[in-house]
Amino acid sequence: MQSTGAVVTMVRDDLFFLSAWLRHYGPVFGRENLYIVNHGRGEAVAKLAEGCNIIGIPGDPHKNFDMKRWRLLNNLVAGLKSYYKHVVVGDVDELVVVDPEEGKTLLEFLEEQPEKRVLTPLGLEVVHRIDLEPEAITDRILGPRRHVRIAPHYSKPCVVSVGTKIARGGHYTQYGKLHTPDCLYLLHLKFCDFPEYAAAMNRRNAVVQEIGGGLKDTAIGRHWFAEARGEDRAVFEAFADLEIVEGFDMRAYRRKMHRSFGPRGDTGYYEFARPDYEAQFLLPERFSGLF
Repeated sequence: MQSTGAVVTMVRDDLFFLSAWLRHYGPVFGRENLYIVNHGRGEAVAKLAEGCNIIGIPGDPHKNFDMKRWRLLNNLVAGLKSYYKHVVVGDVDELVVVDPEEGKTLLEFLEEQPEKRVLTPLGLEVVHRIDLEPEAITDRILGPRRHVRIAPHYSKPCVVSVGTKIARGGHYTQYGKLHTPDCLYLLHLKFCDFPEYAAAMNRRNAVVQEIGGGLKDTAIGRHWFAEARGEDRAVFEAFADLEIVEGFDMRAYRRKMHRSFGPRGDTGYYEFARPDYEAQFLLPERFSGLF
């Protein structure tokens, strides 16, 4: 029974992403060390996540649910940190990976890391190039999908081994140092498959409509609102316009994170610049099959 690492997420009906999350973390950490908040107590979620620690909560629509969600996740992380060296926390469509070139699993990597810190993996958004990648996703995402773009918005301080507070959305913490191991990445899967994207957006638009109110009332990301959605196919066709950068050297992007790191005003949180990069990379073949 390992006590090096636990993984925490919250999910409501996103079975496609939960399946990938379980494939990635389950064999490495053991399902007994995975903690899933089942928002709405969905039976399909509970069945898929059998063997994990499932925390069922009511699914009634209410305003400020994202704020309440992160309050719950913060407290879960704080509690689990008393029993594990490291706690990985994030959305169900965000997976922390170690570059296979290291020859280590994520758990093996964490066993070697000092405690009392927060690790921030570099964010990479997996994008479905519908002009180049016709293969449907079955049991694996990486392989059928290998194009990524740099996503500073998803370079999240999400591996926690110190007492700190995480801001709503998971983008900032109150830990005043920046640790960005060269081999650590966070892969964001929102755009990894065109059909699944459309289905997920339909579900999220429906949640917002059920809650009622506008962006300021709900404390939900703008991307959940139908008026901010745009035309789905156009979103994916635009990925072809991103410049393709040869190679896979991410050191310059991490250096930029460090150069801009500092206090986020007087909030008590810390941040780094999150520019939009109009570039894409091809994941090396060694990443294929990770999940």
